[in-house]
Amino acid sequence: MKERIRALRDLMVKKKLDGFLIMNERSIFYFTGAIGANSLLIPNEGQSILYVYSVNYNSVKDEAKNCIVEKLEKREDFTKKPTEKIRDLKLKNIGFDTLNAETFLQFRKLLRGKARLKPKSELVWNLRKVKDEEEIKLIRKAAEITSRAMEKAYEIVQPGMTEIEAVAEIEYEMRKAGAWGYAFETLLASGPRTAYCHGYCTEKKIKKGELVVIDLGAVYKGYRADMTRTLVVGKPSKKQEKIFNIVREAQEKAFQSVKSGKKAKDIDAIARNFIKEAGYGEYFVHGLGHGVGLDVHEPPTLNSQSKDRLKAGNVVTIEPGIYIPGFGGVRIEDTVLVKRRGAERLTKGPYALTLS
Repeated sequence: MKERIRALRDLMVKKKLDGFLIMNERSIFYFTGAIGANSLLIPNEGQSILYVYSVNYNSVKDEAKNCIVEKLEKREDFTKKPTEKIRDLKLKNIGFDTLNAETFLQFRKLLRGKARLKPKSELVWNLRKVKDEEEIKLIRKAAEITSRAMEKAYEIVQPGMTEIEAVAEIEYEMRKAGAWGYAFETLLASGPRTAYCHGYCTEKKIKKGELVVIDLGAVYKGYRADMTRTLVVGKPSKKQEKIFNIVREAQEKAFQSVKSGKKAKDIDAIARNFIKEAGYGEYFVHGLGHGVGLDVHEPPTLNSQSKDRLKAGNVVTIEPGIYIPGFGGVRIEDTVLVKRRGAERLTKGPYALTLS
């Protein structure tokens, strides 16, 4: 984590910033290893200061690394002490990652023109989106847990079970496998509801012959994985098989094209054009993928408008889909590590359309 702060300071020098204010909780964790703090002030020289309310002070003090931890009393204005420190250190140009309008105006009021706040979230994301060895190790573990939960899904999903009942067993399996939490609300949709890209689970009973889309992810020590599979309970129809095979091949073609230096929009185009040529282009309604790490959606972005170019150490999803209203949908997704030459699937598990 000391190296991460050093890397941010190098970027700060290039942008002529003499301080940086981190307010995003997961970015604070990225630089300090602590959860529950309010803000982190990183001057370009000297110790970083982590501000935390008294309710979380003891846990943050025990967890935080490479910074001074300063307590905020209950109901104390959380902008006051960082502002005082900025003035004491005579910092003039302060970058920040994220501030809502009210907080930005409060900081500006207290600074009284003595320093300028500049939105520079891209500096933090430039670091966060390229994972180091420790981060890759944790994401790999999260992906292992996620894959195990998906294997459980293939074992337990059956006709007559409600979507909620299935999700309960899947999430229990994630916890038993070591998940610290869930990367997002587990999604399980069946029948025509699979045409919804983010079909939340309901009391609907799963029926024989229906498509079932399962989208899940585990958290391990703060890091996330993301995985989707589509299956049919019973014998699939020819149309279901056809759509599944198109999505499966689109995902494989996109995956095979992933490597460091590749434009993200070009990878999206490979899957999108394949689906379009198969006659289902209008039904692929979202981008091909997104970055994964401390957040389940973070840079880089893989879609037709992306300006990102992949780098070794990026962790992204590859998740093409076809969604036909009134019929149903198919999505297949893996969490993938970008390497200098090629890529590695971190999520494994079954790809079969039918249950064994």
